[in-house]
Amino acid sequence: MNMKHTPLYKLCLDHGCKMASFSGWELPMQFSGVLKEHEAVRQNAGLFDISHMGVLYLEGNNPKDLLQQLVPTDLNRIGSGEACYSVLLNEQGGIIDDLIIYDIETKENQKECLLIVINAACAESDTLLLKRKLEPKGIKITDAKDNGVLLALQGPKSQQILENLCETSFSGLPRFGHRYLKIQPKGFESSSSIFVSRTGYTGEEGFELLLTAEAGKAVWSQLIMDGVTPCGLGARDSLRLEAGMHLYGNDMNETTSPFEAGLGWLVHLEMQTQFCGREVLEQQAKEGIKKRLIGLKLLERGIARKGYPVLHQGAVIGEITSGAWSPTLKEPIALAYVPSKFTKNGTVLSVEIREKKHSAKVVKKPFYRRN
Repeated sequence: MNMKHTPLYKLCLDHGCKMASFSGWELPMQFSGVLKEHEAVRQNAGLFDISHMGVLYLEGNNPKDLLQQLVPTDLNRIGSGEACYSVLLNEQGGIIDDLIIYDIETKENQKECLLIVINAACAESDTLLLKRKLEPKGIKITDAKDNGVLLALQGPKSQQILENLCETSFSGLPRFGHRYLKIQPKGFESSSSIFVSRTGYTGEEGFELLLTAEAGKAVWSQLIMDGVTPCGLGARDSLRLEAGMHLYGNDMNETTSPFEAGLGWLVHLEMQTQFCGREVLEQQAKEGIKKRLIGLKLLERGIARKGYPVLHQGAVIGEITSGAWSPTLKEPIALAYVPSKFTKNGTVLSVEIREKKHSAKVVKKPFYRRN
């Protein structure tokens, strides 16, 4: 199988990263080690190559109103320069993908425009779905990344570092706020456009940057030269799990609804718009749900991995969706789906790890929250 590579592939290899395959891509898993990279993001700043993610423009008349038919979140709550997190739904209320929707108002041709970031594993199917649903209604859908680079600069020192890079202040940019800028990285002969958004997937202060391939290479090299720690997907996964953030395909999929996944805050049933899965979600809101995603802390030594059984009094009641050692909390944590009657904080369950039962306690998510 021919693996896809981001424009930063060779630069990552030059920095000694270990690669791993993910959704048809060969991507950096770790550089100096997951624990060191995790700690760098929690205490200073880390830099991730996330160029495998899908980035699309939705352009035309009223793209927000038309996209609204596919997501349960009221898109009229965001205006130009703002964004929101949401989910694409099927008719059964199941989650097709999660995404960030940016209202960039207009492009050069003065057409209304949204920019959306989608998961790499779902990029092809999401694009086909959006084209099938929206293009007949006059919405043009194009690749906004265009073989470019998407970077995530994350950590408590990320704002200061980014301000030094862009020579501008981001103190007034709110979470999910975004703007286009012109920058001239070191060694670059001319200025280049950069899309900056205050978003991330680590539970820390952070930004995501969309650039051309050549500008992206220059910025990557400049930030690492300035002391930012290059990080791989291993640390990204442990960071997002501590922050209680979902991984699509693990913690949610087409068989789980936003209410079941603990994402009920994304569902705005008070708006009048009809959207995919609305009837199912209205019924769940009225009658309740049978299962729910919970946080678990293991009370004994052992790591609960995806697929491991969750038990109550010896009977299997659910399974782990994500689990790892928490470098920040210094204890094993996990996410799991269980019947709703077992979701109260403090409930003691067990996880079967290599045919041995390990006690675990239901805890509030997120496991970690920055000050």
